[in-house]
Amino acid sequence: MRIAAAADIHASEVSAERVVRAFADLRGEADVVLLAGDLTTSGEPEQAEVIAGACRQLDVPIFAVLGNHDHHAERTEELAEVIGGAGVRLLDRECATCHVAELELGVVGAKGFVGGFPGSALPDFGEPLLRGVYAETSAEAEAIASGLQAIVHCDVRVVLLHYAPVVDTLEGEPPGIHTYLGCDRLATPIAENGADLVLHGHAHAGSFEGGIGEIPVYNVAVHVTGRNFWIFELDGSGVRRGGEVVEVREPPA
Repeated sequence: MRIAAAADIHASEVSAERVVRAFADLRGEADVVLLAGDLTTSGEPEQAEVIAGACRQLDVPIFAVLGNHDHHAERTEELAEVIGGAGVRLLDRECATCHVAELELGVVGAKGFVGGFPGSALPDFGEPLLRGVYAETSAEAEAIASGLQAIVHCDVRVVLLHYAPVVDTLEGEPPGIHTYLGCDRLATPIAENGADLVLHGHAHAGSFEGGIGEIPVYNVAVHVTGRNFWIFELDGSGVRRGGEVVEVREPPA
């Protein structure tokens, strides 16, 4: 199973030609496409049309989550309509499945949210606005748990986020902003329920690879990978045995 993944595409009318070409280059190279948020520059439906047009070129399942840039214009319902109209399954605290040859893939999709990591984490205490932030992250974590439990039967299980669930993939970002780049509470349901692969973006200056125990976590922001897409090749039985990505490679130049 070949999964092409990317995050932080930040599509706009200005970048339309580049985005369309990047998706066109995927034809024949991937069985599934996963988009880990920040599909648009500032969350305008016209920018989502760029992504939609690019996705229409492909005849493989495409799953996506939204990121903070996609929320900026407060027009996420319109974005969902545009992107969904191109056949993309937009996941918001949801899960979905598809078959690739003899394997069933299950994808849990959630934006994730902020909160920080040990040594610098927001508590569930104090002013209502801050407690609201804590509650939002809790809701994301609960959705990840429910989704993983719903796809427990799948041969391959992937968690698709925008915010980081581990600090490993934030290496390179200033420690002072780690609290705003993700939260380790997103990792708890993954550790408890298991997954074969976790993908996220958001941390443009972060690192590519991390882990939740033996579960591999990858930051697929295009700024980190240096590629339009990164392709992960997974074998169902192999991933199940070791919880590892069998091969990670770059698509052809």
